[in-house]
Amino acid sequence: MRGTLATAARGAQQGGMDLTAPYSDQQSRANLIGIGWMVLTTLFFVGVNGIVRWIGADLPAAQSAFLRFGFGVLFLFAPLAAALRGGFPRATWRLFLLRGSVHVFAVTLWFYAMARITVAEVTAIGFLNPIIVTAGAALFLGERLGWRRTLAIAVALIGALIVLRPGMRELQTGHLAQLAAACCFGASYLVAKPLSRLAPPAAVVAMLSLIVTVGLAPVAALVWVPPSGAEYGALAAAAACGTAAHYCMTRAFAAAPMTVTQPVTFLQLIWASLLGFAVFHEPLDPWVLVGGAVMIGAISWMTWREAQLSSRRRILSSADRRDGPALPPG
Repeated sequence: MRGTLATAARGAQQGGMDLTAPYSDQQSRANLIGIGWMVLTTLFFVGVNGIVRWIGADLPAAQSAFLRFGFGVLFLFAPLAAALRGGFPRATWRLFLLRGSVHVFAVTLWFYAMARITVAEVTAIGFLNPIIVTAGAALFLGERLGWRRTLAIAVALIGALIVLRPGMRELQTGHLAQLAAACCFGASYLVAKPLSRLAPPAAVVAMLSLIVTVGLAPVAALVWVPPSGAEYGALAAAAACGTAAHYCMTRAFAAAPMTVTQPVTFLQLIWASLLGFAVFHEPLDPWVLVGGAVMIGAISWMTWREAQLSSRRRILSSADRRDGPALPPG
């Protein structure tokens, strides 16, 4: 294998690509652009957190989530109308409904947690989402879970324990709700993976907003509290921030590798801590920052490792195509 890799590297260099050379100026600029988009992503997501935290428990969690996603449907009306006109096969509809149903529980639990624990704690516990996706992909989608991935998952779980510190303090219902929300969000993203091969990204996002809105409607009706004009405006702003965050994240992933953009997501915990301290007078908890850093470190290392393996597979595949099939002996 070492000889094959060396041959592939020499071939790439002869073709004008030096695998040992530092990033080109063009790649460096692309990385900076990707980092910039991801910084905006973290700010918009924290904007959603701050708005929902401001509303707090004045509105029931299911009602707040219903209004937020209802406004999201309005913002995504054009791609939603195009998706509905085009139609989908029955199997795709089943996946849409499954993901939307799981997401209903996820967002309701998340809104409940946001009203009861600090913004920083909600953000830090939310870093478990990609870890849950990785473990779930191995359990339910048959993806291989090597020892490095297993180690990264274990380290991330240690980070979560640092944030929660069970036994050292009393865990509130908000902490448990956010843990359950992270599991539900992870399950939703697992269903989104096969959906991404069956429908355009804009259709996947738009259909999620529609199904979550419809799913939350009966629950919201049962607990409905008349919102004020300010609360309507705040939830519309939350929907706008959420839509903008997803747009910026898509641009970040298109501009630069995830190994570059993933570590930037730790800024979301910094912004959340500063927002909670400055606006909501929440204490700055160093353990939350340490635990969040441990989780982001594990996720970033796992992302970097996956990128290395993917690059190696591409090199080997390129070498195999160039050299052709091996001749039989004799």
